[in-house]
Amino acid sequence: MTYDELQTNVEELEALIQTGNDYALAETQARELLAYIRTLSGVEMNGEIELHARTLLALSQSLLRRSMATEALPYAEEALALAEQIESKELQAKALGNIGIIYHYLANYSKALAYYIRSLAHHKHLGNISSVAQITGNIGGVYHILSDYAKALEYYNQSLVLYEELGNNNAIAKYMSNIGGVFWNLGNYPKAIEYHSRALGIHEELDDKLGIAVTTGSVALVYLKTYDYDKALEYTVRSLAIYEELGEKSGIAVATGNIGIVYQALNDYTKALEYSIIALNLFEELGMTGNVAGCMGVIGKLFGTLSYNNYSFDKAEMYLFQAIAMNVQLENKWSLKENYKDLAELYEKQGRWRESHFHFKKYHDLEKEVQTEEAKKQAELLDYERKQSEREKHIAVERAKHEATEQLLHNVLPPSIARRMVAGENLIAEKLPNVSVLFADIVGFTKLSQRISAEELVEGLDRIFSTFDTLAESYGLEKIKTIGDAYMVVAGAPEPRADHAEVMAAFAFEMVEAIQEFSSIGTGEQIQLRIGIHSGEVVAGVIGKKKFAYDLWGDAVNTASRMESHGEAGRIHVSEEFVRMLFPSQTLPDRDGFSVPDESFTLSIGEGRGEDKVRAIPRGDLDIKGKGRMKTYFLERA
Repeated sequence: MTYDELQTNVEELEALIQTGNDYALAETQARELLAYIRTLSGVEMNGEIELHARTLLALSQSLLRRSMATEALPYAEEALALAEQIESKELQAKALGNIGIIYHYLANYSKALAYYIRSLAHHKHLGNISSVAQITGNIGGVYHILSDYAKALEYYNQSLVLYEELGNNNAIAKYMSNIGGVFWNLGNYPKAIEYHSRALGIHEELDDKLGIAVTTGSVALVYLKTYDYDKALEYTVRSLAIYEELGEKSGIAVATGNIGIVYQALNDYTKALEYSIIALNLFEELGMTGNVAGCMGVIGKLFGTLSYNNYSFDKAEMYLFQAIAMNVQLENKWSLKENYKDLAELYEKQGRWRESHFHFKKYHDLEKEVQTEEAKKQAELLDYERKQSEREKHIAVERAKHEATEQLLHNVLPPSIARRMVAGENLIAEKLPNVSVLFADIVGFTKLSQRISAEELVEGLDRIFSTFDTLAESYGLEKIKTIGDAYMVVAGAPEPRADHAEVMAAFAFEMVEAIQEFSSIGTGEQIQLRIGIHSGEVVAGVIGKKKFAYDLWGDAVNTASRMESHGEAGRIHVSEEFVRMLFPSQTLPDRDGFSVPDESFTLSIGEGRGEDKVRAIPRGDLDIKGKGRMKTYFLERA
């Protein structure tokens, strides 16, 4: 088998496991590949070693998905050793995470945490955000099991934020439900039902049956705690039905055990025992140690219930002792204290006072420890919530500052430029080969300003320029600035457009009409504009560190300004370059002017005002300051 063939086979194996269609087939293929790879022992290069590790990981994952955690562990450990041998951080991260999941499954929580934390460090270094989110959530899961609710919430929320950034709705629903589970443990049932319901809604929208099954089971437990046993039974049975449809063994086991607990609450001890024993057998088959201990405690208590027809002291004692032994090993103090309490009550019913007192003492000692730990955890949780609240306030303040800055930028800069600055672009400068630039100036403004008050002057200019701003926006033009009584606008920047000359001409005619509405600024005198337009190349960009401005530079700007200063009151003075842009199919006249034929070009002037035909009237050669002799034109309606 060539290297390429081996690589293809490994990739196909990984894809088969991802689909989850046939784990038995995947494991057969993995073992065949491993048998071949091991024939290469001693001559493997790094490439083959990597494929060897990937095959081991694939086999481990398949076994784990079939709840064969003990069998999966050695393959994952061998994969890690190979990954370390070739110093592949990517493979090390995956193998460490896989081993963490296995120990998590086997209820060895200290080892699970240790491997998760190592895996998380590698994934953070590699920038694997999705994997960081997954491992962070897994760590939260371990702390949840260990009843460290403050840390569980911390890690769950971190994972939830990452998944929201990634837009992974399945994971969002999962961690909302997990957070609901923490609130369930804390006895905050309204919060628990809120998070579980939100999660269930997402799973139903996605038609994610496994997610629906898990979350439905969680909702059932909330109803169980709030003594709504009918609802609890309804949701648990629904959860079990979905697990059975999916063939999800661990889910079937959990749902079956929960049904037993609900029947126990309903005092239907026969059904409670029936479901609990089925669940126990499933948990033992799957190697789910923590759940085995929990089931044994439930069964022991059921056999010790005197009102139950199948009461059996011997069986009750046996199951409770087995549960105690397992919970001691698991260091599960909460379950252990309940086992001691049930055992003490069992001996009390038999009149075995010495043994009853012995186990009651153990129960009380553990109860104190648990209460102390719970008080500490509640204090830690309150501290976490305080810090979280402070963090959220800080984030809200920073978001408000960011939004205010963003709004300010949008107010003073073109939208596309503002978006680039908000995105972090520091230097914005670009050459635009073809734009049209217009300058407009109020004729006689200097003399006029000397005869009116400052308030009248500012109010009048504000009304005029606000009207021009509205017109510019309606044509998709960009106002650059006002300088005193001068108004500067550009077409074709910052977004290029082919019709920049046409829209600028239309805008100029509208300006001339609009100014006629302003018969006076304080004196009643008629106001006129002098307008100049030129087309050409400019450099555009943002200047300023605190006060930003989008501006233009280049010969085209200077020439447009000269067109305005050399123009006449009430007229639109344009350069030859602008006329060529406006009438690209025409031969420009040397004298007498020309009218543009209907089929050649029409110019729409203002919404609802029909189409006006325009013409360019040659002004002849002018001596333009700083430019020399230039041909210029007046733009008029035909």
